Amino acid sequence: MNRKSLMTAALAFAISAPAFAQAPAQPAARPAPGPGLTLTTTAYEDGGVIPVKYTSADPKGVSPELKWTNVPAGTVTFALIFHDPDVSIQKKLGDVLHGMWFNIPGTATGFAEGLGAGPSLPDGTVQAKNLRGQNAYMGPGAGAAGPMHHYTFELYALDTKLDLTADATRDDVLKAIDGHILGKAVLVGRFKRPAQ
Repeated sequence: MNRKSLMTAALAFAISAPAFAQAPAQPAARPAPGPGLTLTTTAYEDGGVIPVKYTSADPKGVSPELKWTNVPAGTVTFALIFHDPDVSIQKKLGDVLHGMWFNIPGTATGFAEGLGAGPSLPDGTVQAKNLRGQNAYMGPGAGAAGPMHHYTFELYALDTKLDLTADATRDDVLKAIDGHILGKAVLVGRFKRPAQ
């Protein structure tokens, strides 16, 4: 290569070098997400068998204590639905609603054992009607002859307060929370009535 060609190549490199030096930096890696909303109970392990005390098999059956942690920032209220997805009522998609609560204050960290009946709780939580039309917790009651049912608590952290009353249906609540869910946690317990 002659001297003129070498000088031309060197000049071309010098001109293009800053373009390499100014290449856009890679975006910073996102921090790892923290733990998600978590729902637990002292009554049984997730996926475990629900003690009779918390079921319809006990005439004085009560609701279990519930605790939730890792609440998302910006949570205004919670909604909680307790149902039996192993049942299909009247051959349709609906299952058995055992309890539903909403407008639980965003500062709440759980429910004590043995919730009372009525359309509202002392902290302002709305207690909607279960399948029996009662504003109360209805304990699991799957028959002894069949398989264990999977009774499911679903907790939703919401960025809003719902403009609904204690007469709201599950469809009403699900429609109202759609687009407002900051986090969701699920707790499952299994139960069927003891054989007689």
